[in-house]
Amino acid sequence: MKIFDTISEMGHEQVVFCHDPTSGYRGIIAVHSTVLGPALGGTRFWQYESDGAAITDALRLSRGMTYKNAVAGLNLGGGKAVIVGDNKTTNREMIFRAHGRFVESLGGRYVTAEDVGTSTMDMDYVHMETDYVAGLAQRSGDPSPVTAHGVFRAIQASAKYRWGSDDLANKTIAIQGCGNVGLYLAKELHAAGARLIVSDIDAERVRRVVEASGAKVVGPDDIYGVTADVFAPCALGGIINDDTIPKLKVEIVAGGANNQLLEERHGVALEERDIIYAPDYVANSGGVINVYSELAGWDSTRSLRKADEIYHTILGVFEIAKADKIPTYEAADRLAERRLHMVGSLVKTWPSWPNKE
Repeated sequence: MKIFDTISEMGHEQVVFCHDPTSGYRGIIAVHSTVLGPALGGTRFWQYESDGAAITDALRLSRGMTYKNAVAGLNLGGGKAVIVGDNKTTNREMIFRAHGRFVESLGGRYVTAEDVGTSTMDMDYVHMETDYVAGLAQRSGDPSPVTAHGVFRAIQASAKYRWGSDDLANKTIAIQGCGNVGLYLAKELHAAGARLIVSDIDAERVRRVVEASGAKVVGPDDIYGVTADVFAPCALGGIINDDTIPKLKVEIVAGGANNQLLEERHGVALEERDIIYAPDYVANSGGVINVYSELAGWDSTRSLRKADEIYHTILGVFEIAKADKIPTYEAADRLAERRLHMVGSLVKTWPSWPNKE
């Protein structure tokens, strides 16, 4: 990988490689954009197959956060951090305190939070070394309820666009992934009168969702082929691909997973099958809204109210796609780029320098 060519092509401002020999910490902090505000994005802890894979993940995820924060209407840029290693290790304090020191060294350009392989307890360790961290247990805490509510509203908006009504009563929703987001989403859909089909590789997670919603259970590989109105991916990314698209028997794809399209062309493939796709980083932006609420001092009620706006944002994306005759994933990017351009073009009213009293 030619790192400078890559970050130039992707538009990154800064990439920091971090190492602490005492704790064994190895991390990468990628700051994609600070046009809208400090770069916010979680810290992922993962055993990557190579350093190149870790760099690629950090770059891709940080750019995604810029677009997600922009579309959500937040005064935040996009960033991401990855820690390379075994996320099941019990030796966590020194690793995350080392990470916190490197976050602190950026002076507020990057604000971190939990992500895959990390927890609110890990963020408490980070907080021992820096204030530039959100998602702390005693503050906004678990973002899953707000994330799930945003996905629920995205499904409603997609239903409105497809069928002329956002009433989900008697609609069949297939949920892939029964983690916290899948659980809260199932509860909201069940309360709205939807019929649910679910799958997960973890039997205990499936049991929780079934108890909460009365969902029907199918095997992990069978969820793609069930007959339903909506497919809601809430687990791994890259699951909309050449193998799964031909199996889908739905009219809408809208879920909480990140990076659902394995490649951009798979968004086109959904269009060709007349399947509406609610772009993932719009639908699942409730998570970052929850984190922003902590930084802005919002209460949970205001966070949920902000997540409600995802409904209108999704409809706006669909309208751009229709008007410009482009796939919805591209329309979402255009919506984000419009906000980045507009805010970035505002007249800067700096004080005189040096500031003489």
